[in-house]
Parts: sequence; structure tokens; C-alpha cells
Amino acid sequence: MKKKLLAIIFILLVAFVRAENGYDLWLRYPPIKNTMLLASYRLALQQISLQGNSATIQIAKAELVKASQSMLGQTPSFTTGNLNCSSLVIGKMGGSLTAGPLLKNDIKDIGEEGYSIITSMVNGKAQIIIRGNTDVSLLYGVFHLLRLMQTQKDIHELHIISIPKLKLRLLDHWDNLNRTVERGYAGSSIWDWHKLPGYINQRYIDYARANASIGINGTVLNNVNANATILTAPYLIKVKALADVFRPYGIKVYLTARFSSPIEIGGLKTADPLNEEVQLWWKLKAKEIYAIIPDFGGFVVKANSEGQPGPQEYKRTHADGANMLADAVAPYNGIVIWRAFVYAAQNPFDRHKQAYEDFVPLDGQFKNNVMVQVKNGAIDFMPREPSH
Repeated sequence: MKKKLLAIIFILLVAFVRAENGYDLWLRYPPIKNTMLLASYRLALQQISLQGNSATIQIAKAELVKASQSMLGQTPSFTTGNLNCSSLVIGKMGGSLTAGPLLKNDIKDIGEEGYSIITSMVNGKAQIIIRGNTDVSLLYGVFHLLRLMQTQKDIHELHIISIPKLKLRLLDHWDNLNRTVERGYAGSSIWDWHKLPGYINQRYIDYARANASIGINGTVLNNVNANATILTAPYLIKVKALADVFRPYGIKVYLTARFSSPIEIGGLKTADPLNEEVQLWWKLKAKEIYAIIPDFGGFVVKANSEGQPGPQEYKRTHADGANMLADAVAPYNGIVIWRAFVYAAQNPFDRHKQAYEDFVPLDGQFKNNVMVQVKNGAIDFMPREPSH
């Protein structure tokens, strides 16, 4: 009887157990239990002056509310004025935020994505000021402040200036249009192309939020072993739907481009990068893409590697192929990321040397909007190789 009773109690206890599933990542916002910190944080998020009303600013506002309710058990009050009475002021330089100590010097060289978080004394009271040059930079600043609170840091004397070291901070998905994932071991692709553009899965929003919280500003949606179908009009409308979700979070979309697309979806007989018809086809395709997605980031290309088509089929160089695409996206400030991990499986020579032999002679020949993307080693998964 005793064993049965213990078993029943155990089952009842298990029913109330809530395991951490990891979905929220660092954005869990657990309640602050340290009473001194709790009082300090509540005061800091009590009255917030938030400048602007863009979609990005609304995201920052929602994040502050969510974090405050979860960590502090309070809902902050928001205003667009009364700067001197606010405990937290968030806004771009210009207008009402140009005044104040340290502002002009700190903001001068932080660029479009940098931000500062400074504690200042106003009318004898501490005030935290987050500022940057764009709404996205302010969102980054909000995430930074909330990260300090979640990790229970002292926020009484903040003097933080954060400037990204890397301009492009991208995720590279190896997702196929049928939702399989190359080298994927965690289920189907997050992108449900068959339901786009009509159905926007909440996971797309959660994905954008999580990435923005750590400063990711771009995503390559499809596999480097590309399918030309992604560049057709019906799929570009689907890509637009994702771009519209990601844009307020400061995230641009990129696509991998199959080099033989002019043949496969364009009706041409060649994909020779020096052929004028091919060059025109890519220019018109870029024009079409940017008309649909004005802030499209550009193309990632895997060419003449592991059986993928490329310029060498026409006795052209990697620079010839990359520069052709670079010319197509240049009027829109787009870039081309050209993969340098190249080898032919049938080549009997050392695979380590193939990329070196292909690219070293081309040094200095690539257009300014081409990035040659290398791996951490000449072969997949070389953990001892230094990061380039």
C-alpha cells in the first residue's frame, strides 16, 4: 500500500513539472529574486520615454513590456515626452535627444547599428539613455539592457558603447524547397514554402526576434546546392513575405543563385558569364528581385564544386562569374558572396590544393561588391583550422 501511495504522489508531482525546452533561448526573462536588484530594475523600467513609432520601435516596446512583466512583475509606463521625468530614455540623435551629457561625442562614430547605453543624473535622479542612429540600433540597445538585467548586472553606472566589428552577420541555411535540409539533423526546414506567402508561421517572427537579440542582420534562405526555382516570380513573392517579417528586426534576406539559372528558368542556351544575353538576363532578374524586395541583400554562389555548375564550364574564371553577378546587383547596393570551397571529386590531385590553385591567380580581380567566402579549412569539418 505504501509503495502504491508513493507511486501516486510521484505521478502527481511529475504532472506539475515544467521542463525547459530551450525554445526561448536566452529570452526567457526569469523573475529576478534578488530584492535589491529587483528594486533597482523596477525603478529603471518604471517610466520609459520611447521616441518614434516605426515597426522596429514597436518591437522594442513589446520586448520591454514582456521582459518587465516577466522579470520584474510590473508593466512600464510609456511616453514620447517628459524626458526629465523618465527613468529610461530611448531615441535617435536629433530633436529632443540632442541635449544631455556625453551625447554628441558618444554617438559620432557608431554607424548605423552601433548604440550607447549611459546612466546619467537628471534632476538628482538616475536616468538610463539608449541612443543610436537608426531604429534597429535602438532595438539592439534594448536587448543589451535586458540582457544585463537577466544576468543580474549592476546598472547604476552604465557607460556602454557597442559598435559591430563585422558589417555582415549572416546565417546560412542549407534548406531545400521541399523542406529537406542538407546536413540537417533537427527535422524539416523552418521555411514552409507551400504555405507562403499567405500563411506566416509564428516561428518566423520568433526566429527574427531571436536573431536580432544577438545582432544577426542577414539570412541566406536556401541551400548552396541551389534550385533555380527560388528565382522564379512565384517564389520571389514567397521570399518577399519572409523579408517583410524580418525587416523590422534589421534582417535582410539573401538567396543562393544557381549559376545555370539562365538555362534552367530563362530559356537561354548558355550560362557563359561573358555572353551578353546571359549578362542581361541576370541584370533583369536582379531588377525584378529588387522591385519586389528593395532591401534584398544579394546572392551566395557555389560554383564548380561538387558537381555544381559554374563559369569554368565555359573556360571562364571564378572572377568572371562573380563579377557578372556583381554588376547585376551593384545598382541596388547588393553583394555577391562567392564560395571558395571548390573541388572536383574526379580530380586526382590533392583536394586541399584545388581552391588555392583556383583562387590565388585571381587575387585583385574581383569587383568591390564581391566577397570570396572561405571555409575554416580545405576540407569539411576541420576544427583545428584557424577561423579566417
